[in-house]
Amino acid sequence: MWQSFWQNFKTHCETHPALNFKKKRWILNETQIRGVALRFDVDRENARVILELQNKSEDRRLQIFEILERYKVIVEEGLTEGLIWEFYHQREDNKQEVCRVYAQLNNVDRHRKMDWPVIYNFFIENMLQMESNFLMVKDSLKEELKGKFE
Repeated sequence: MWQSFWQNFKTHCETHPALNFKKKRWILNETQIRGVALRFDVDRENARVILELQNKSEDRRLQIFEILERYKVIVEEGLTEGLIWEFYHQREDNKQEVCRVYAQLNNVDRHRKMDWPVIYNFFIENMLQMESNFLMVKDSLKEELKGKFE
């Protein structure tokens, strides 16, 4: 079922008007900043589009989080519900400590196929905006991090 969910998401992306009916290559792990990734996440209760700071160095994670907070207006631009800023989160899949900034859709379940179109639309609309916002601050973020923790 899990593989079917993601395969259907890929198909949905190819037919979504916001993507101009083209295949979309999401940034995800290719942010060009070590320890910074964009992610999709869905479980039995919520769907999330996440900007995640995964660096093993707590100092570097917190530094990136603080820099992002300075750009909060830009990072949240166009995301109508705003973002949840989570200073500390322990990932369940590998127990890694991360910082996360995310948009969340409540009361959806990846196991309910009738929820899938709503989840897919949420993913597409919010990830498009989050990617755009991230790209606006990426160079400034890289510049502020330059030479630190290398």
